[in-house]
Amino acid sequence: MIWKHEAEPEGLNTLSKNTMVAHLGIEFTDVGKDYLEATMPVDAGTVQPFGILHGGASVALAETLGSVAATLCIEDRSRYAAVGIEVNASHLRSVPRGRYVTGRATPARIGGRIQVWDIDIRDPDGRLVCKSRLTMAVIERASQGDSD
Repeated sequence: MIWKHEAEPEGLNTLSKNTMVAHLGIEFTDVGKDYLEATMPVDAGTVQPFGILHGGASVALAETLGSVAATLCIEDRSRYAAVGIEVNASHLRSVPRGRYVTGRATPARIGGRIQVWDIDIRDPDGRLVCKSRLTMAVIERASQGDSD
């Protein structure tokens, strides 16, 4: 198992209340031994004007999954934090309003300072909708009063 902290979908969903994650309807659904999954509806909050899933919503789902997964892999979260430094996404298939998508984050590399996560987003039929990669930096948290 890659996780340094226990996590369950219910707890992750509770942490997401009153955030963009909740606003987009993203719900964590599964924590496997080496993956994290969440779903997102294709609805008024996630479609573009033509009634299909907005690419930015897919990227938000990918970054949410990768960021949470990266955080769960940090041993000392009081001292270190994971921050996104690069995300890319290839949008491969459209999804119409009224459906949902499921994203799964799996690690490409979990290092002490850099983590890379692969996120596949699929439609309800299992077809690949978006393939994303997220690079996270593991940084030391700033002390109270520190600023740049």
